[in-house]
Amino acid sequence: MGFAHNNVLHQNHFRKDWQLRVRTWFDQPGRKLRRRQARKTKAAQLGVRPLTLLRPAVHAQTVRYNRKVREGRGFTLAELKEAGIGKKEARGVGIVVDHRRRNLSEEGKAVNVERLKVYKARLIVFPRNAKKPKKGDTTGDELKAETTRLNLPIPDPYVAEAPRQITDEEREFQAYRTLRNERAIARHEGARKVREAKKAEEEASKKK
Repeated sequence: MGFAHNNVLHQNHFRKDWQLRVRTWFDQPGRKLRRRQARKTKAAQLGVRPLTLLRPAVHAQTVRYNRKVREGRGFTLAELKEAGIGKKEARGVGIVVDHRRRNLSEEGKAVNVERLKVYKARLIVFPRNAKKPKKGDTTGDELKAETTRLNLPIPDPYVAEAPRQITDEEREFQAYRTLRNERAIARHEGARKVREAKKAEEEASKKK
């Protein structure tokens, strides 16, 4: 690349001491082994507890991804109340609580309430002292029941329907036209109310 006018031609030494600045990744196999050993140690310390905490099933954000159902941060207080679980009790039995989250649909709330009820039915709480079990601890033959460390899977949000023929009413229905009409009605709702109020006021003044 040339320089304009009588400027100095630079001689920059960009390759000076490159060995000191290069980053290597030779410890990757060792790190992989250490992570695996750490997971084994943690699993052994957890005993029969699930490897992960229970989280709600939520729809992903934005129009592009809201068909996808994933694990959320935590259950709402309304979901816990409907399932009959206290927020302090929930944290003690591996259920994550998010006091900021709100339920925006009854369907989503029902899914998570059912998820909590299934978890509660399968839950086995081992007493610290077998001779003196506390309130909420599992007792009797239930302690000998088979345990699993896997958590509840995310439910499938879509129910498969059997194929059927399209009805005449469905064939004649104009989805696009209906959406446009409803959008126009909603857009002009305020102006229509103002117009009706003005008309009613004029009629009232004529009667006087």
